[in-house]
Amino acid sequence: MGFLIRAITITLAHTYRIRLAEDHFQFGWEMGRVARALVTGYGYSDPFVGHTGPTAWVPPLYPLLIAAVFKVTGVYTALSAWIILTINSVFSAATAFFIYEIAARCYNRKVAVWSAWLWVLYPAAMQYAVHWIWEMSLTAFVFTWTLALALRMRGIGESHTDEAHPTTSQWLLFGLLWGLIALSNSTLLLFLPVCGIWILLGAHPLTPSLKNAALAALLLLAILAPWTIRNFRVFHTFIPMRDNLGAELETGSGPGSNGFPLIATLPLVARDPQTMLYKSLGEIRYVQLQSAKARAYIAAHPAHYALISIKRFYFFWVSVPHPNEHFAFNEFFRELNYCFLSITGLLGLALSLKNRIPAAGLFAWAFALLPLTYYLITANARFRSPLEPLIAIFSVYLFQSAAPRKSKTPAAQQPSATAHQPAP
Repeated sequence: MGFLIRAITITLAHTYRIRLAEDHFQFGWEMGRVARALVTGYGYSDPFVGHTGPTAWVPPLYPLLIAAVFKVTGVYTALSAWIILTINSVFSAATAFFIYEIAARCYNRKVAVWSAWLWVLYPAAMQYAVHWIWEMSLTAFVFTWTLALALRMRGIGESHTDEAHPTTSQWLLFGLLWGLIALSNSTLLLFLPVCGIWILLGAHPLTPSLKNAALAALLLLAILAPWTIRNFRVFHTFIPMRDNLGAELETGSGPGSNGFPLIATLPLVARDPQTMLYKSLGEIRYVQLQSAKARAYIAAHPAHYALISIKRFYFFWVSVPHPNEHFAFNEFFRELNYCFLSITGLLGLALSLKNRIPAAGLFAWAFALLPLTYYLITANARFRSPLEPLIAIFSVYLFQSAAPRKSKTPAAQQPSATAHQPAP
């Protein structure tokens, strides 16, 4: 049902018709540009305007997926867009399986059913699948799968929860999934050590799990090795995942920054000074220059940086306002829709911690660590997407836990059941 709803939305709402502005840049943005370069023979390069040389601006998993579609159905075609969004819909719909499993293991079947159906039917849960050619649906799918796997490995929801016996195959799958996450959205790697340690803390005996955890780590490194080696050969420097941190920092926290996500200072327009600088210096030197500028500005304006970081914290959970929105009601409803789930999700997490729900502590670490980079660099609504499945579960749990208020009238003062019965 989740897939059908998404596929029908893509087809009937024509979301596959991508705007042609800026040479189809909204068709996958940097990832679409890299995919085009791959298909047209320029290699993994050219993330912005024209032929600017090799890049490590974005991780390779989703650009390679786009490139595979481009190879079959054409670069920037409507059919390619439809296929990519449909693939997104597969990932988004399949996430419901793991939402159900997580909720069933930690709560009960009723919460699991409602959480899965909320994910299937709620429009906000499907927007990144049907509108965005970007990695959100893929990342959320793999991350939610990883959480479900972690619960299995700890024995949460099993009949014998006193001891967990994660198998070698489970540990290898754990390493594989984290490898895919790293190649899709490496920001989530902040959560990896916590997740791995949490599984180990419940493993009995510990020694076999330590050995299997080492195998999982080796598998993760093997998955990342080709990309890291490629980066070293191309750029002659160690770039484990991506190299754009300094440029993003300057864009979000440099001169003129106000906490809003800015793209005007990125090399997006031909013959723009930033574009010419990026092309002349090459990506590595350009990022180094932007990073130095950002660090100097932050050091000179620490109060400003602290203020916009607080704003980004607010934006992450409440949504980034759209200053160019001409209809105040639309803007109000959009932000209310976004922050309502943040509020219910956080309250549901707090209630889970209070009631000592299994794995609530692990989920709290996810809520603490996944947004951390965005508080410090830049904020956008889509950055919350890996947490959306958990937010759906916690929101359902919050409302399912609601109960009628108990009467404050003492029992002695309550009318007798026979008080109004006629006398015999």
